[in-house]
Amino acid sequence: MLRRRPPRSASADDLLTTLGRLTAQAREGAEKQRARVELAEALQREMLPAALPGVPGLRAAATYAPARHGLDIGGDWYDGFRLSDGSLAFCIGDVQGHDVEAAAFMGQIRFGLRAVAGHAADPGEVLSRANDLLVSVDCGLFATCTFVRFDPAAWELRSARAGHVPAVWATTDGRCGLADDPGGLPLGIVPGECYPVSRHRFATAGAFVLLTDGVVEGPSFPIEAGLTQVTRLVSANADGDPATVADVAISVAEFTGHTDDSAVLVLRFDAAPPGAG
Repeated sequence: MLRRRPPRSASADDLLTTLGRLTAQAREGAEKQRARVELAEALQREMLPAALPGVPGLRAAATYAPARHGLDIGGDWYDGFRLSDGSLAFCIGDVQGHDVEAAAFMGQIRFGLRAVAGHAADPGEVLSRANDLLVSVDCGLFATCTFVRFDPAAWELRSARAGHVPAVWATTDGRCGLADDPGGLPLGIVPGECYPVSRHRFATAGAFVLLTDGVVEGPSFPIEAGLTQVTRLVSANADGDPATVADVAISVAEFTGHTDDSAVLVLRFDAAPPGAG
């Protein structure tokens, strides 16, 4: 009966060779991931606006924070631009997924919304047209979004939501709450989706704050707690400048663990001028 010879133990040289090969593979993988993150960061920096528009009595500010470990970047965006009729458009959103693909898709949404908004006065129609455009691209990603349009003549904000986190509002007389308006599905899922429009009139000075879920939700931090914290902080700073309100609002992301990137867009408004509306 033949006995199978036991396998020869690997020599120290064999082990070192194997270890060197695995180390090289790990280094190559890490370098590729780092390059993708750096590319996503560059794309996002270029796509976020350098400045936000305003009119006498309404100022805007925004801030963005990446995930703590730098791996979840590219999904969140905000924008603001002036329209031909003198009104102002603002939007904020969050793309499903992260990295380079999400950053590129974010750019498509941002520019698509700008293009559509020039031909559609109604925020719900803007989201509906943008949704159909993204569905036709069929890239497999979707995004939540809130789109608002401020009319300085009526001193009124009209807004529409596509599966996005509700806005937070507060006035300088101590009132505050969530603008938990009805909405539709996120952009890019099904064609023909409708997005209801809500109206907000600013009779008293205060702040209207748009944010992404990375600010208010984490693995061990429920969104209800996050929204409560943001509402409290915004209310306490409703008479401050918009940059200050943005900073205190995004500070709530500390409670979430920064597992996701986050963005805040603040509209700081004065009381409606006489004759507005």
